[in-house]
Amino acid sequence: MRKSCCGDTSGRYRGAAATGRHVLPLPSAPLTLVPPSRSTSSSVKPSPAASTPIPVPVAIPVLLAPLVAVPRLLLSRPPPSPQRRHGRRATTPRPGAAALPAPGAPRGRSAAPPRHGGRCGRAACCCPRLCVSAAAAGAAPAALGPPGSGSGSAARPCSGDGGGGVLRHLLLKLRATGPLTVAEYMREALTNPGQGYYTRRGGVGGDFITAPEVSQLPGEVIGLWCLSEWMAAGRPAAMQLVELGPGTGALTDDILRVFKQLASLLSKCDLSIHLVEVSPKLSETQAQMLTGGKVQSNPEDEAAYMKGISKTGIPVYWYRGIQDVPQGYSFYIAHEFLDALPIHKFQRTEKGWREVLVDIDPEAPDQLRFVLSPSSTPATENFIQPEETRDHVEVCPEAGVLIQRLASRIEKDGGAALIADYGHDGTKTDTFRGFRNHKLHDVLKAPGTADLTADVDFSYLRKMAQGKIATLGPIKQREFLKNMGVDLRMQVLLQNSRDSATREQLLHSYDMLMNPKKMGDRFHFFALLPHHRLTPPHKEHNLQSKSPLPPVAGFGELLLK
Repeated sequence: MRKSCCGDTSGRYRGAAATGRHVLPLPSAPLTLVPPSRSTSSSVKPSPAASTPIPVPVAIPVLLAPLVAVPRLLLSRPPPSPQRRHGRRATTPRPGAAALPAPGAPRGRSAAPPRHGGRCGRAACCCPRLCVSAAAAGAAPAALGPPGSGSGSAARPCSGDGGGGVLRHLLLKLRATGPLTVAEYMREALTNPGQGYYTRRGGVGGDFITAPEVSQLPGEVIGLWCLSEWMAAGRPAAMQLVELGPGTGALTDDILRVFKQLASLLSKCDLSIHLVEVSPKLSETQAQMLTGGKVQSNPEDEAAYMKGISKTGIPVYWYRGIQDVPQGYSFYIAHEFLDALPIHKFQRTEKGWREVLVDIDPEAPDQLRFVLSPSSTPATENFIQPEETRDHVEVCPEAGVLIQRLASRIEKDGGAALIADYGHDGTKTDTFRGFRNHKLHDVLKAPGTADLTADVDFSYLRKMAQGKIATLGPIKQREFLKNMGVDLRMQVLLQNSRDSATREQLLHSYDMLMNPKKMGDRFHFFALLPHHRLTPPHKEHNLQSKSPLPPVAGFGELLLK
């Protein structure tokens, strides 16, 4: 597995100093476009014009022109500290992440390298009761040793370092019901109403930083992508922009700024913003960024729990779940959202698939440990695909349910979904890890005080679409951004930078996004689209249409006339 510049071995970047967001002004005058560089390096030097013009997605050159004329004024967002890592999750796997031993096998760490997977959902199985009944019958769950140990007797320490409330709650629950699935453990650690990581802190506190907080460029190109697909659909009269897990609101803020600059295109479109956010603290942060804090709470019987008007005059609504968002033509954005959903973990053994569970260490009653279920569970029966060849698998049913809901909405109402996250296409295994204070953190230690994560399995998302809609990707972030013309925008930002410090920070943020050893190859884009967007719905279309359907922006190389 490729090592990062920091010596990490997973697919996440954990770098040195980050740059602050340099958000520069959008112009009103168009500019002649220069083809982007074809180099895969982080250089942003202009390349000579293409000698052979090739047709491109119709909307992108038109939409890009205003963005490549002059820069924007800087926003007063403080740069991240030198220790903050880039991307929501960092790159190193949890210590000792590896294939787990089967029941009765030696408890030491496997020699297999760590790999990666997805997350889990509310389809919690009843395996705790299975384990309890199995234990009563004399078949206790198999214990798994701590990282790097040669024995399964010791457990990972969980006391201390805060998190006492969640830990006490989990210990009581475990004593009452028996072992929990990893999904149930993650859900308690992250979203427990009183002491969960996101509900208590909102993820605020510097444990991670997302790509939109590194640079304005991702938000700008995602805004262009939405407009390009809206134009390809014939410019519907109403459009909803729906972001799942908006973080600080930086991504939506950049998208809205692009929409404002291209307001003439949207003058006859009824545009609204819909944010799905469960964290009260983060929703306050988003409201401050997008509306200046001018929001009002809705009655409990209304779907949206909060609403306001953006600084650009667009209505904004907040919801606790995607099911509450109104139906209609929509663009769904999930940027580093799916990797925060709970996972089920499974291990192949000589006796078949067994689920990895969390239990109390009998030798240390205030500590937790991993165990294997003594027999198959409902989750192993339902979530493991017959053709699976890996020995360790992570499955995220919540992500699957979300994709099914998005597929049904897009099939019925049109629109599209753009998913951007760390992940893989069904090739990685053990990616479950925790981060606290920008460092790796034992996932079973002080639950509720650390960010827990697992990589997204895009092959699983593709299966969950069930053929209702078309899928594109995953494609590496550096390729998607280049295909969207990010080099053109970056060239102008550099040309118009007034001082060397600004120029240096722009180059650093660009390198963070595009460098293959940083976020460039580890972050991927994945799209959900109606079938008719890629394939004409009727054969007569080919006879009547003078030109083929425009290609989907971002998923093919951008060559300008």
